[in-house]
Amino acid sequence: MKLTVHPEHLRTYRDVVAVLIKYGGSDFVRSVGLDAHLGEAGETSKVRANADELASDLEKMGPTFIKLGQLFSTRFDIVPHVYARALSRLQDRVAPFPTEEAEVIVADELGRPVSEIFQTFDAPMAAASIGQVHRATLLDGRVVAVKVQRPDVSRHVSKELDSLSNMAELLEEHTEFGRRFQLGRILSEFSRAIRRELDYRIEARNQSLLAGYMSAFPHIIVPRPVKELTTAKVLTMDFIDGAKLEAMAELELSELELKGLADEVFSAYLQQILVDGFFHADPHPGNVLVTADGRVALIDLGMVGRLTNDVQERVLQLLLAIADGKGDLGASVALSLGRPGENFDEEGFRRDVSEVVSMQHGLSVEEMEVGALVLEITRLCAQHGVQVPSELMLLGKTLLNLDQVGRALFPG
Repeated sequence: MKLTVHPEHLRTYRDVVAVLIKYGGSDFVRSVGLDAHLGEAGETSKVRANADELASDLEKMGPTFIKLGQLFSTRFDIVPHVYARALSRLQDRVAPFPTEEAEVIVADELGRPVSEIFQTFDAPMAAASIGQVHRATLLDGRVVAVKVQRPDVSRHVSKELDSLSNMAELLEEHTEFGRRFQLGRILSEFSRAIRRELDYRIEARNQSLLAGYMSAFPHIIVPRPVKELTTAKVLTMDFIDGAKLEAMAELELSELELKGLADEVFSAYLQQILVDGFFHADPHPGNVLVTADGRVALIDLGMVGRLTNDVQERVLQLLLAIADGKGDLGASVALSLGRPGENFDEEGFRRDVSEVVSMQHGLSVEEMEVGALVLEITRLCAQHGVQVPSELMLLGKTLLNLDQVGRALFPG
């Protein structure tokens, strides 16, 4: 059993194999026939690296692997907790590309020179591996943010996705690990998600939809797109002048205002999840801004989650069971959300889920970590042979980030 190598994918194969050996062991790599294409990367087999080093390695490998690491940070069923937590902190920050190149892309995409669209077009204020954001001023004086996709990033990501899909198919066909966790399906869902992020028109639609849903919350704002100045590679939107949560101490907001903001943020997310069935799925502290006038902005709508009415109802039941510490009910609801496999261990499943849910009984709101608990339940599902929908894992990660945001705004 050997991996069929496509020459254009060789670099990706070598990078992935090096990471697998470094963190998973050379025996595993050789068992699935990946070692023939390793080359000098085998020197890393003796390296004993920690979880933070894995996150750092993935950051160096580029946008596809940063996004892949963020995906696996939700997969407590596959990745050990310490690694999942490290991957959840992956930061997608890289050096910006020149403003002159960004202006050429904008002009090509919008069909006219930048000077005919904007009064000003500033140097990048933030840069990531897929794109970067510039502050600009429209001809009518309105200040906007312009997200510009990196040159050729779509082609590079597509090539890497093809390589990863080939490797996932090999692992699923020839290893118990691959079959158990359905790596082919995981990579297929991941590919669809990252390709959506590469089309800024989809993010623009997400912005408009969420902004409409959040209109009932006076202190929650979502940047709206300027549709006539948005394409697949350029997204022009409202500019929001706000501080990230870690810099929030600079704002002159009272304790009462911060408590009100925390309450409104949680209420807004409950509506997104349980009423609208459409939620901002990446509310980590870098994607939540606080403005000087005491509002919270939810930015970066490239990743969103959608829930059917049936899943919404069951998620509500699960959250209530967790809040009340009702272990038996939590186990039953979790089981109803998944699909038992051939090796399903119902007795062990109910025992373990009941135990972790029951442990929440008597905890204060400050002590309770709902997101971590939802992800732990998904891990127990996999351990006992229950396949859960990917939406539940995404929801767990969202709640985990939301716990952090809530504590940053108002620790109690």
